[in-house]
Amino acid sequence: MLRNGAAGGGGPAAGGAAGHRPVRVWCDGCYDMVHYGHSNQLRQARAMGDYLIVGVHTDEEIAKHKGPPVFTQEERYKMVQAIKWVDEIAPGAPYVTTLETLDKYNCDFCVHGDDITLTIDGKDTYEEVKTAGRYRECKRTQGVSTTDLVGRMLLMTKAHHSNIVSHRGPKGHSPWTGVSQFLQTSQKIIQFASGKEPQPGDTIIYVAGAFDLFHIGHVDFLEKVHQLAERPYIIAGLHFDQEVNRYKGKNYPIMNIHERTLSVLACRYVSEVVIGAPYAVTADLLDHFRVTLVCHGMTEVVSDKDGSDPYEEPKRRGIFQLVDSGSNLTTDLIVQRIIKNRLEFEARNQKKEAKELAVLEAMKRLEEKH
Repeated sequence: MLRNGAAGGGGPAAGGAAGHRPVRVWCDGCYDMVHYGHSNQLRQARAMGDYLIVGVHTDEEIAKHKGPPVFTQEERYKMVQAIKWVDEIAPGAPYVTTLETLDKYNCDFCVHGDDITLTIDGKDTYEEVKTAGRYRECKRTQGVSTTDLVGRMLLMTKAHHSNIVSHRGPKGHSPWTGVSQFLQTSQKIIQFASGKEPQPGDTIIYVAGAFDLFHIGHVDFLEKVHQLAERPYIIAGLHFDQEVNRYKGKNYPIMNIHERTLSVLACRYVSEVVIGAPYAVTADLLDHFRVTLVCHGMTEVVSDKDGSDPYEEPKRRGIFQLVDSGSNLTTDLIVQRIIKNRLEFEARNQKKEAKELAVLEAMKRLEEKH
């Protein structure tokens, strides 16, 4: 079992009030390609109790029931640990949720979204806990799914790009993430935001970027930044879709500004997000947020539109620092990995379906002969 010690999480001894036995909640899943929909499920589950334990399946279990995952189990464990509503993770959780598992972790009940998860045999993985009355349901986040995100990645055309200045296209679609059906609300941002102001003695650290498809590479970087100070207050500046497309090209960003905002807010290492931050880190921005340190990873820094260095001002003040996360994972590499996995998965499925069809046709011919 791995416990989280960073910002977020429960209160004393798992969050129970004095004289009140803490309600322990269980969630489990593959958590492959973790997105803000997963985070929202875990946020809702945590709100149903005092302490949230998340079981994450092994690569072997997932391959058996669904096909090989995109991310390794170690990467998936780390991604789930980084979500601020998670108090503890249980590596190697069984694919089928049993009463034995809930009892092992002293959990009162388990929580899952309002979609059905089936085993390879077509059985409901939550049947046993549902029958025992130890199952709760939470609402699925509309407008996002792993399948939807993969669809956006496979859409490697610029057909959904536009030169218009507006950040919303027709029918509420972002011109840069044209297939996104997600609708942002102020309520959703409030639910995800910590609402905590920086306190005297905090080290205010500013980081900026696209943070597209928020992934393990981002988590490794933010964790390293978090370790730079005793009391870090990390502000993440997110660039608008149009700006990201200028320096990333192709069909980036995969996620629009609203989706990227929630993804970053769900991370336990981040205290605040600037939505639509300027590309250049200006004196006004540094003064407004009283920034004491500006960090960037080891990825290339693309010049601003006028050819200037976007980190010129923090460098002039002597508060700029490069941070090596030790990870070489970039959004580009993640996208390549995901597309490769999905195409192989589809090819396997097509072969399997063709084989099954051939068997059925052979059986049909035999029946006709008799």
